[in-house]
Amino acid sequence: MSDREEGKAFDRSPDGAGRWVEPGTLYVVATPIGNLADISERAASVLRGVDLIACEDTRHARVLLDHLGVRKELVAVHEHNEREASASLVERLGQGASAALISDAGTPGISDPGQLLVSALTGEGIAVSPIPGPSAVIAALSASGLPARPFWFEGFLPAQDKARRDRLAALAAVEATLVFYEAPHRIAKSLAACAEQLGDGRRAVVARELTKRFEQFAHGSLASVLADLQAGEIPARGEFVVMVGPPVAAVGTDTAEADALIDALVAEGVAPKSIARVVSRTTCLSRNEVYAEVLARRGAK
Repeated sequence: MSDREEGKAFDRSPDGAGRWVEPGTLYVVATPIGNLADISERAASVLRGVDLIACEDTRHARVLLDHLGVRKELVAVHEHNEREASASLVERLGQGASAALISDAGTPGISDPGQLLVSALTGEGIAVSPIPGPSAVIAALSASGLPARPFWFEGFLPAQDKARRDRLAALAAVEATLVFYEAPHRIAKSLAACAEQLGDGRRAVVARELTKRFEQFAHGSLASVLADLQAGEIPARGEFVVMVGPPVAAVGTDTAEADALIDALVAEGVAPKSIARVVSRTTCLSRNEVYAEVLARRGAK
């Protein structure tokens, strides 16, 4: 291949052999995180072309594969058997088989099984190729309005209360947007622990059910989004991505900006609840704090 061909910005077609799949290669295939329409043309073609598909849960994988009309051998690779399954797949790919790796949703190896398998294959000199696509952490961060340079992806916090608090305490001073995954039955405890250990005034965005019918983004301080969850405005259902903004370097400056914004909105005659919602989304102040301040300023007139 010439340097000119290697440097092309886009490859609009399969390789010169007329296919996307090569023997003896594992393809790490990103799959939809909710909306089946998010599967890419290339990902679907690879799933149709490989000899076998390694997946986190064979029953879950069949939902997507049936949608695509794909009938392939499925091999379970999950957190309880990944080391043993990896050894078998190293042998098969070493003999020339091609395989795809998918997780239940999103990009394999990102808070999902896959790292041990990829490490085992690359250690044996077997080719591994990414087929990029959906990732909940990137999707959530892109629509959050929080700074993404840098961000710290933590994945799931520990399930035990003390271990969760200890981990958050260790992350409190990290100068980056923190991103966590969380399950519905733990979301309330996790948000409460975040507010306690990171500071309830930290900016936060909670994303729920990304790409699905009931997708929701809740903005505010950690205190306000926790209050919204407790009040039922954020249903404790579905899959969650919790994002917490970096520590406020100068709280005084942030408070001054909030004061100016409140003054401007009060002067425009905006309703107190609306002011509280807008200001809590853009500063470290909670919705309740802003609402009380607006009422105090109106009462002082």
